[in-house]
Amino acid sequence: MASDGASEYPVLSLRGITRIYRQGDEELRIFEEAALDIWAGEIVALVGPSGSGKSSLLHIAGLLEAPDAGQVFISGRDCIPLRDNLRTAVRRRELGFVYQFHNLLPEFSALENVVLPQMIAGVPRKAADEFALYLLDRMGLAARATHRPAELSGGEQQRVAIARALANRPRLLLADEPTGNLDPRTARMVFNELLEVCRTQGVAALIATHNLDLATHMDRAVLLHEGRLLEGADVAAHY
Repeated sequence: MASDGASEYPVLSLRGITRIYRQGDEELRIFEEAALDIWAGEIVALVGPSGSGKSSLLHIAGLLEAPDAGQVFISGRDCIPLRDNLRTAVRRRELGFVYQFHNLLPEFSALENVVLPQMIAGVPRKAADEFALYLLDRMGLAARATHRPAELSGGEQQRVAIARALANRPRLLLADEPTGNLDPRTARMVFNELLEVCRTQGVAALIATHNLDLATHMDRAVLLHEGRLLEGADVAAHY
């Protein structure tokens, strides 16, 4: 996908990513020489069966886990050689994360959960409140902003988690089965809102899912299959 001149670099570029798990003398290659480019505003599905390595690949892309080999470029910068504090700064500035389980802070309201990462990043409280309310409104939760997680449904909690992931205006959203813990009807609603707010904000996204129906609504899909990352016609041929 062309970047329409917005940047000469992909938001995310994986090159030669290899991940090996070792147990005693046993060696399990999860994936090998994986490569992927995601451009600004592009929403990509990462599909594959359970245990294929989707979560591990997301953790590597999000600089939470080091590969055994390969390079991770965020906005053109090779991030693997960076010191821990610099990788942390890249994560805070460039990346947002959504997981299957929302991990909201239970003692804070929905609004406060979305405000907090902004304040950690140094955003003044008034501006943080305004943007948090905007995001919650986009997720259909303006009327629930003062409610704590225990007072929200599972779908509402996950929408707050999505708003929180977007609070610092990341260039790339990484989502690991973000609707996998929801019933089908709620999953579709939350997924549609996630896509809409990403497109409105111009955020690129890599979304791991085992739901092929949801994957068809994204710009394209890549498949982890037997340690290889496949695209295009290979996805349909193997999954």
